[in-house]
Amino acid sequence: MKVTGLYAWGDDSGCEADFSADLAVTNRGTEKATYTVTVGFFSASGSIVDHVEQTVASVGPGRTVKATVGMGTSLGDASEVSNVKVEKVRSVPADETPSASGPCPASGVHVYADEGDAAMGLRVVGLHLVNCGTRPYRLDGYPELELLDEDHDTVDGVRILHGTDRISTGIGGAGGPQPVVLRPGEAAEATLAWRNTTGFGDPVHAPYVRVAARPGARPVTVMPELDLGTTGKLGVGPWEKDETFRSDAGVTPRPTAAP
Repeated sequence: MKVTGLYAWGDDSGCEADFSADLAVTNRGTEKATYTVTVGFFSASGSIVDHVEQTVASVGPGRTVKATVGMGTSLGDASEVSNVKVEKVRSVPADETPSASGPCPASGVHVYADEGDAAMGLRVVGLHLVNCGTRPYRLDGYPELELLDEDHDTVDGVRILHGTDRISTGIGGAGGPQPVVLRPGEAAEATLAWRNTTGFGDPVHAPYVRVAARPGARPVTVMPELDLGTTGKLGVGPWEKDETFRSDAGVTPRPTAAP
């Protein structure tokens, strides 16, 4: 992964960005992958002007794909930008890429994680599932989770607790599981909760969580960046119907979605 160019754009250029950077994304693995690249734009003094995230989908093994990321002026003075660096790279198998909308996957559901919330060492992230198919989708229980490190290896030594009440109270996900039937266009959510307290031992960082919505379901790999400290615990709440969700009219249903 490398930056191949940095460009400045004037007001009369017609470009929405003040600066842009060209990237070369190379898949050195053995399967097609989707990459999420975080790029930092820096001033000559080394201070950050902006962070920008770019997704590069479905890069085949051994292939290099070019991408461009644009920067506005959200965090500083764009006139000071003189350098750009790749700050973080995350990748998931192309057939496990999370999605919130767009064409419906073969599974008949969109699965994704939200931005989450953090306060006083407590972390809370929502898992979301949207039935984008044409048949009801049934859930009864908890998402099945596998924690992965930066090398996509399974993280051992972390207890996955059913319910979030042993992590904290009042954050959702503390009740028992109930059957949920989602009609096309309806959604469900589940809560992940953990603390990043650090004591004796080595802190655990698990960028990826492989999620199976129900037993036998096709997994999706989300990236909640679990900074578990040395707590060794992750709480997961049961699936619950999301009564606040409103179906995106832009979602393309899949006629052959599985029930």
